[in-house]
Amino acid sequence: MNLSDLILRGDFGTAQDDLSGILLGLLIAFLCGHVVAWVYMACHSGLSYSRSFVNSLIVLCVIVALVMAVMFNNLLMAFGMMAVFAVVRFRNILRDTLDTTYILASISTGMAAGTRKFSTAILGCLIFALVMLYLHWTSFGARHRYDLILNLHWGRPLDELPRLVDLLARHGRRTQLASQRAGGTSDGADLSYRILLRDASRSGELVSELKAFPGVSRVTSLKAEEESEM
Repeated sequence: MNLSDLILRGDFGTAQDDLSGILLGLLIAFLCGHVVAWVYMACHSGLSYSRSFVNSLIVLCVIVALVMAVMFNNLLMAFGMMAVFAVVRFRNILRDTLDTTYILASISTGMAAGTRKFSTAILGCLIFALVMLYLHWTSFGARHRYDLILNLHWGRPLDELPRLVDLLARHGRRTQLASQRAGGTSDGADLSYRILLRDASRSGELVSELKAFPGVSRVTSLKAEEESEM
């Protein structure tokens, strides 16, 4: 019997409960754990990266596969393992909610491999990897509403502000006045704008034009990052 037949048999309830089946299940769990870990390494962003967490994704997948192999077609052993896990408690604070998804992927893949559902384990692992890479590459769910934050002082009467707005509109697809504070004189104000640029690479041109614009002073700019989740 070739390897492909051995992998496909488990999903139809005809897998052998022998040493070769156990070894194959542990090997598939080990390889699938690597796939989950590699996807995590490629997609992770932020300051909460941990090498031990990456390693645990691989080890967890293998351990779950081993546990499922021990309980395979053995109801008494299954209840015994439940009692053991009720005594042993694992506590870990995950800083990123998405980390839980990787843990569940390792557990699910390990369960499939340990119960001889080899093709399910491999297919599920690959689909999980493709979904996570798609979400990472497309930045799905991100809300990027503006590129630049501009702070400036307007020293002319406020009824002349439309001239300044026209200048901003030439460079931006969308402009939002974030704040306006009195500048300490009868005329003028400190303004803060959020701008979604037509061409993000030309932000320097906008700042240069503002500095040369009559009535504008103290121009500062800051690149806006993606909005944080609240």
